[in-house]
Amino acid sequence: MRAKTWIKHLVSIAVLCLAGLPLYAQQQNSSQQSGTDPVADAARKAREDKKNAAKPKKVYTDDDVKPAASAATENTGAAAGATGTTGQQKAGDAAAAEDPNGEAAWRKRFKEQHDKISKAETELDILERELQKAQTEYYPDPQKAMTEQNTRKEINDKTAKIDAKKQEIAQLKQGLDDLEDQLRKSGGDPGWAR
Repeated sequence: MRAKTWIKHLVSIAVLCLAGLPLYAQQQNSSQQSGTDPVADAARKAREDKKNAAKPKKVYTDDDVKPAASAATENTGAAAGATGTTGQQKAGDAAAAEDPNGEAAWRKRFKEQHDKISKAETELDILERELQKAQTEYYPDPQKAMTEQNTRKEINDKTAKIDAKKQEIAQLKQGLDDLEDQLRKSGGDPGWAR
């Protein structure tokens, strides 16, 4: 009697498992049909959203609006007539601020060079990711798959771009070293390079 009960329970469990199998297969099939690459789907959706997005309206600031020439001439003439020495002091301050061997100028040069290096390294990282994807990419078109398999044109192109980017980074780093040498020769503080 117990054996019959156990067999009934096992059969009912097997039937329940088999009943859920078509539902699972249907979910797998629908997820495969929606897109093979979720990153590509997300990028496609982002491009569509960008195209459909409304362009922001132009906001005008004081920098966009030029003052009238006559009003500017009157203001500078009156200011120069009232305080003759103030104009000379401002010119002296501007010359001191634009000193090519000053701290601000050196920091600006080093910041620009570091920014260029950072940008080039980011581009190199992206190129390396694209190369890695191209090496493992599956082409649904058999003609393209066969062409890529034999010529490896896409992979060779990406490798050439990576090599060129590496050379660019090496040149930028050499430029940074040259800037540090110039700073040292001019007698500047080495802390300005940071």
